[in-house]
Amino acid sequence: MFADLTTLRVGGPAARVLTATTTDELVDHATAAWGDDEWLVLGGGSNLLVADDGFDGTVVLVRTMGVEYTADADGVTVRVAAGEPWDAFVASTVDNGWTGLEALSGIPGTVGAAPVQNIGAYGVELSDVLTRIEFLDASTGERTWVPAAELALGYRTSTLKHGRRGVVLTVEFRLGVADAAGVPVQYAQLAGSLGVELGDRVAPAAVRAEVLRLRASKGMVLDGDDHDTWSAGSFFTNPIVSAAFAETLPTDAPRWPAGDDVKLSAAWLIEHAGVHRGYAVPGSRAAISSKHTLALTNRGGATAAQVAELARYVQVTVLNRFGVSLVPEPVVVGDLLA
Repeated sequence: MFADLTTLRVGGPAARVLTATTTDELVDHATAAWGDDEWLVLGGGSNLLVADDGFDGTVVLVRTMGVEYTADADGVTVRVAAGEPWDAFVASTVDNGWTGLEALSGIPGTVGAAPVQNIGAYGVELSDVLTRIEFLDASTGERTWVPAAELALGYRTSTLKHGRRGVVLTVEFRLGVADAAGVPVQYAQLAGSLGVELGDRVAPAAVRAEVLRLRASKGMVLDGDDHDTWSAGSFFTNPIVSAAFAETLPTDAPRWPAGDDVKLSAAWLIEHAGVHRGYAVPGSRAAISSKHTLALTNRGGATAAQVAELARYVQVTVLNRFGVSLVPEPVVVGDLLA
C-alpha cells in the first residue's frame, strides 16, 4: 500500500513492488519494470500523492546505499547512491566538515530524488552544488553520467521531472571544506533566527541546527507522533508571474525577483484568500497544517481523495481571490487533481 510508503500516508496498492538494495539490482529491476505499461520509481515517498485505488503497474523501491568521496586542495567530490536518506547524508557532510548542504537539512526523501525537484531551502538550491548524476535512460537503456548543466535545473523542476524518463542511480556533489569563518547565511529568516546579518558567516553545524529547528516549528521534519508532518511538505510551489500582473496584487503581498518575472508567496496567497491553518473540508480527515499553510496533512485516516479535495478547494479559493493558479509540487498518480 502506498499509505505505507509515502509521508502523506494515503494511497492504495501497487500491482507489483520490486526492492533494489544495490545499484546493479536497481538497474535490473528498472529494466524489468520498463516491460510493463506503467512503472514508477519510489524513494522516500515524501513528494507523492497516489490515488486510493492504487497503481496498476510496477513500483521500484530504491534502497541502495553508499557514499564515496575524493578530497583535494579546493574541496571534496562526493558520490552518493540514490537510496541514501537525504537528511542522514546532509548530517554526515556537516560531521565531516564539508559545506554546501547544511541549509538543506531536514528535507525528507532520498538523495536520488533530490535532483528531480532541484530541492531548495533557505537561500540554497541543489543546483548550487550538484555536478552530475549517473542515470539509466529508459528510452535507450544506456547507463551514463549526465552533467548538471544538461538537467535544466530550475525552481523545483528539471528535465528529470518533465520529459527525461529513467532512473537516477548515483548523485555527485562538489562541496567545500569548512574553515573557522563558517558559511555565509543566504536567507533573511534564517539570518534573523541566528541573530546575524544576511551574508554573515556561521558554523555549518549551527546552520544545520537552526534549519532543523525552523523546519520543525513548521511541521516540516518527519515525526510519526505529529500529524502536521503527515504531509508531502509544501504542497504548492510559489507562483511565478509577470511583473505587470504582480503590480495588480496588494502591496503587502511578498514578492521576489525571478529573472524578468516575479515570484510570489503561495503561503501568503492561501492565508489571505481566507484558507487558514487547521482548515478542513467538513467531514474530511485531510486538513491544512496547524503550523504551515502550505502543507496539506493527513490527520489520521484521511484518503487520497480527501487530500485532493482540499487541494482543489485551496486552488479555487486562491484563483477566485487573486487570479493566481497554484501548481501542486508533489507528483500525483491517478486521476485526482484533473
